[in-house]
Amino acid sequence: MIRFVLGVIVGIVLFFFFFYFDGGTTVRKIGEGLSETGEKMESLVELIKKEKGDWKKGVKKTFSWEDKEIPKKTNR
Repeated sequence: MIRFVLGVIVGIVLFFFFFYFDGGTTVRKIGEGLSETGEKMESLVELIKKEKGDWKKGVKKTFSWEDKEIPKKTNR
């Protein structure tokens, strides 16, 4: 019970500091940075796909129980 109350108090204090130090601006800057990073990664993936070609051609089909016919038991 003490840990729960302490967690709530710490959460309220962090929430207060978030607004006091203008945390919204910080979150916006971090979001913009992540957006730019995501765009760079997308362009790298497209470049790799162009250079590599169709990479699924070399991948073997995985085994599936649905593909294999299981012989039925016969009573002799």
